[in-house]
Amino acid sequence: MAVQSERRWILFALGVIALYVSPLFILGENAHIRVHDNLDSNIAWYKVLAESGQITGPLDANIPQIANGELSRNALGSELTGIVWLHALFPTMTAYALSQTITRVVAFLGMYLLLKTHFLPEPRWMAVRIGVALAFALTLFWPSGMLSTLGMPLALWAFLNIRKGERSWKNYAVLTLLPFYSSFVLGFFFFLAAMGALWLLDVLRGKGWNIHFFLSIAYMTLLYLLVEYRLAYSFLWEDEPTSRDEYFHARLTFWHCVRLTWKNFLLGHHHVMTEHTFFILPVWFIALFLIYANQRWKEERVFLFLFGLNFALSAWYAFWFYKGWLPLTERFHFLDTFNFARFHFLRPLIIYVQFALALKIMWQSSEKGKTWAKRLLAAQIILVFLINEELVFRYEPTVKQFYAEEQFQQIKQYIGLPVSEYRVVSIGLHPAIAQYNGFYTLDTYNNFYPLSYKYEFRKIIERELAKSKTIRTYFDEWGGRCYIFTSELGKRYMFTKQSKKRLKNLQLNTRQLKKMGGRYLFSAVPIDNAAENRLVLEKVFTSDESAWTIYLYKVQ
Repeated sequence: MAVQSERRWILFALGVIALYVSPLFILGENAHIRVHDNLDSNIAWYKVLAESGQITGPLDANIPQIANGELSRNALGSELTGIVWLHALFPTMTAYALSQTITRVVAFLGMYLLLKTHFLPEPRWMAVRIGVALAFALTLFWPSGMLSTLGMPLALWAFLNIRKGERSWKNYAVLTLLPFYSSFVLGFFFFLAAMGALWLLDVLRGKGWNIHFFLSIAYMTLLYLLVEYRLAYSFLWEDEPTSRDEYFHARLTFWHCVRLTWKNFLLGHHHVMTEHTFFILPVWFIALFLIYANQRWKEERVFLFLFGLNFALSAWYAFWFYKGWLPLTERFHFLDTFNFARFHFLRPLIIYVQFALALKIMWQSSEKGKTWAKRLLAAQIILVFLINEELVFRYEPTVKQFYAEEQFQQIKQYIGLPVSEYRVVSIGLHPAIAQYNGFYTLDTYNNFYPLSYKYEFRKIIERELAKSKTIRTYFDEWGGRCYIFTSELGKRYMFTKQSKKRLKNLQLNTRQLKKMGGRYLFSAVPIDNAAENRLVLEKVFTSDESAWTIYLYKVQ
């Protein structure tokens, strides 16, 4: 009966996940989803890549449509990654909805198996196992990261099985399949480093060399390098400087880092959202009090270790930006080009395992503790269910309004030339919109393009950068957004048709713009001194289905 009951609750949890993702299937392009690092970049990249004919292109191939053809094919992900093919085979929102569903189902099953097998195996913890797994699966995550963080519980389940001596094919199937739907540098590099540390700790504690465990870590690492062979090739063998070579992260003071440590520990990070502040944190501290009150330090050492590790990862994240690193980053350049702060991407896994253990401590303390453990678990599930993209981003443009395909088709027809014969740039809206609609752009959002191109592009906006330290530092010391920045708009990239903003003192080097092939400028705001910039307003485009008013300027 207990087994049947558990199965029913698992099916119920899967039904909740289906309900959670249903707006994506029902609304399609009318759904609201994340813009930052999603609509403004990856979603458009997948479409451009699919239409470029370069999905399986050679290592030295470029993408003609982006950055004047200077963007390397290797910057847009491996063709061995599943999400690339989802977007190649299905319309944008179908691919997005399928990806969300796959990720959340695997996240649920992975956390459930991990808790049942290694942390809470007793039948009485069924509600905790299923409830925590469901809450974990419903958290917001960076969509293009796929299973980079939400797949970690399943991987840990497999590795801990192997570490204990289990030789089941299921463990190796997990380690084989996960690299095809996750990212090495955006999650699993750090996870595998942690597994390597665990193996080494076992050796140092006299538990033997455990060759099977070691080889399983090496196997998954090698598989990631094969799947992401383009990234490995670019990192190890390409010697042309890229925009990553001017990324400088070490700039915060000691006390800034202390504050950032606590901010990350208490609130989390937008790329690996955990939503743990309101209900999970109180459960942790109640569990700590109960451990202290009952002197159960030894019995609950796993919970205490995870608590310390959790805080240590927040401190590592914050202090990675400490300016005291400068002497090392100047000597060892890879410390700037590779973001080691991302060890904090392990936190979602740790936070939810820690949550489960804390609930167990509360549950077994007393009848009142059991009641409150159930209430707080239910509250967390309700919270993450309500933090749905459709609700969180309801004030942002829908996918259809954002990409405004009908409006940009009208622009394309008005210009009347093959899109490959001219280049465009955008002001006040993301260049990904133009790229998604098939235009060839000089501007881009990508952190891996030639440094020489960044210098050429900078000449277009050098007078605007000179007016504002904020955008000058942002462009010069990162440059991932190779945008037409203006001092009047600052670091804002989305001016909808409701905006009253106007550009009054724009100063662009349009001779350089034209030299690079730029013929048209798409602006989301009117430019009052267009003539001074050798720009001519051709036409204003509006559409009920678009979030933008597009002012089409031609470069004289």
